[in-house]
Amino acid sequence: MIATLQQTTPLKIGSVKVNSRVLQSPLSGVTDMVFRRLVRRYAPDSMLYTEMVKAKEIHHLRELPQVMNIAPDESPISIQLFDSRPDFMGEAAQKAVAEGAQTIDINMGCPVNKITKKGGGSSLLRQPEVAEAIVASVVEAVEVPVSVKTRIGWDETDINILEFAQRLENAGAQMLTLHGRTRSQGYQGNAQWHWIKQVKQILSIPVIANGDIFSVEDAVQCLEETNADGVMCSRGTLGYPFLAGEIDHFLKTGEKRPQPTPGERLTCAKQHLQGLWEYRGDRGIYQSRKHLAWYAKGFPGAAQLRDNLSQIQGLEEGLMLLDEAISQQ
Repeated sequence: MIATLQQTTPLKIGSVKVNSRVLQSPLSGVTDMVFRRLVRRYAPDSMLYTEMVKAKEIHHLRELPQVMNIAPDESPISIQLFDSRPDFMGEAAQKAVAEGAQTIDINMGCPVNKITKKGGGSSLLRQPEVAEAIVASVVEAVEVPVSVKTRIGWDETDINILEFAQRLENAGAQMLTLHGRTRSQGYQGNAQWHWIKQVKQILSIPVIANGDIFSVEDAVQCLEETNADGVMCSRGTLGYPFLAGEIDHFLKTGEKRPQPTPGERLTCAKQHLQGLWEYRGDRGIYQSRKHLAWYAKGFPGAAQLRDNLSQIQGLEEGLMLLDEAISQQ
């Protein structure tokens, strides 16, 4: 049984009020407009995030990248930025606000080598003065609230999140999302939620817990253990855009929504495929392969369907495979 843990009061990120304490994480190559629309269908109040955008690229491009596209009905939504140069970050934040971002999120947690070796993402955990300067630059550049997403430290010998988090708050950050893993962990092992609890105890701004949130039960346990102000869903939403809405519904009502059947999940996969085709054409088809494979699990024949979907060449082929699978459920 799940202990009832209702959180019905709005989440306040500076001047922005969000009527949900469940957030959809920014995910590179995932949280484009098509995916966000699916999440929004089931989680109408949750804060959504774009994929992360490199500030330097915005500075040099004549046109803003498609990843920054925001639809008028996506509120509340934030654009996530990353870079190691405070001046580029301030400029990029201004452009993001002009595109419709209601908050600016700064990525200081990405563990991927191609990001960290250039001074971005979680490498900033080892450059606290630079991280502080970045936050201060963005706060000065825009009037919307600024938040940060980070990790607990570089590795087990260098967990510096308590001092690091205080620096971010002092620089003007108005919310912190904390993934309870070190950079060296990547996505392996267990999230160390006890660090989130300690950070929550020393900060006055909202602290959002991230890491190992794959179900309503996980979210409730995490909130009980950390006393965080909310949870952010990440990998648990791959092939399952229902998750943020399920958690939000439980926190507001104390009742669990019925989980979607395999047929309902595959119907959602069809809508995802169709949306990516309309949004990006052939490029969307190639991108859809990973998404469709994530949807195909937990029912007889899922393994073969995953294999087939991961090789589709066009829209009709994908729709045909999904229709056949739906008819068998």
